[in-house]
Amino acid sequence: MDARGHRSYDGEPTLRLKPDRLQEQTGDPMNVDYSTLREQKPFRWYVGSSSYALMCLTGTALGEYNLNPDACIEMHRKGRPLFRELFPDPAIREPSLSTPAVSYGHVNGLGSELRFPPAGELIHTPIYDSLREGVDALKQPVDFSQAGMAPFYLDFRRQLQDAFPGERVGFSFGFEGPITTAYELRGQNFLLDVMDEPELAAEFLEAVTASSFEFAKFYAEVNGSTAFREEGASMCDDVASMIPASLFPTLVMPFWEQYYRDRTSGVRSAHVEDLRAEQLPFLEQIGLSSFDPSISSKLSPPLIRDGCRVPFGWRLGSFHYLDMVVSEVRDWVFQTVADGASSVFTHIEALLCRDENVPKVNAFIAACREVQAMLESGATRDDLGAEVSASGRARFWDHWPE
Repeated sequence: MDARGHRSYDGEPTLRLKPDRLQEQTGDPMNVDYSTLREQKPFRWYVGSSSYALMCLTGTALGEYNLNPDACIEMHRKGRPLFRELFPDPAIREPSLSTPAVSYGHVNGLGSELRFPPAGELIHTPIYDSLREGVDALKQPVDFSQAGMAPFYLDFRRQLQDAFPGERVGFSFGFEGPITTAYELRGQNFLLDVMDEPELAAEFLEAVTASSFEFAKFYAEVNGSTAFREEGASMCDDVASMIPASLFPTLVMPFWEQYYRDRTSGVRSAHVEDLRAEQLPFLEQIGLSSFDPSISSKLSPPLIRDGCRVPFGWRLGSFHYLDMVVSEVRDWVFQTVADGASSVFTHIEALLCRDENVPKVNAFIAACREVQAMLESGATRDDLGAEVSASGRARFWDHWPE
């Protein structure tokens, strides 16, 4: 801290954030030993799946799935056997039984309208015309169980539970990290706010993050959990990548810290898409134990490996398979781990339910098993890199995803 008691990161003074409670709450990052963490982290891989796969296999329209419990029930009943017929390997996770994934649950409870096109992705509306309006509104208590479409999706979940007794049914009416939520509430104006009114933007972000935790209490209770979990907490905050690195110390880091401090005394993980290399050091400063960049066109495994010491995963997107042959999928897995990734993963979506892409998914699984066996037998990352073909070494990463 400086002489006035203002927190700083990397020696750069921050704005004075109001109220002062935030200054007291924000502390040093967790004591994570990055000198050994990445080397000690076991290699992991997985193949997930989404409701889009079941929609594809059953011909269910997105609008029907999102708003019609009967359609969702029928999709799962018909779709799961079809999914297993196409992907029999038990390593592939079936789409979870849950209410439709609506990541705008929190902002909908604050007043944002959700709109569901019949055949397109749902959208939401920003609701605050100014930062000050938002700060004042967020001070008001909200019963999130009764706000917005929460009652509808709670009843949706009840109908799913009645249809599948004995199975766990998730409640996916969710929330996002601080910067993404602020963007949802203010729209693109928030990207101007951080430049034009940084101190008020910071006050707004504190209020947003506090409100997020109130929603998280409701969300956790429905899912049979608690909002504070000693073992760890995760965060999804894609829009943080749109904040310049020079503003991270004042307009991102304090609110990430607030987010984690509210939720856990344990390990911290984050999903943030499309970060730039200059933003990577902040992942270490906030004390992450794992990082998921998902689809990030400006990064590559070597850039992440060299930009911070946080263990990270690397995703092979469903659309990536369209420009790959089976041998290139194997090369991708080996090169990714050789270049520093602690985990690799992919998700079965509609595109991968095409017959021509199934062998590529199987190649991904086979390569992951091979990598895992080699590492458990004492192989090094250099040994893995030696398994990559010459064409693979040329493509990854200078010509990826070309």
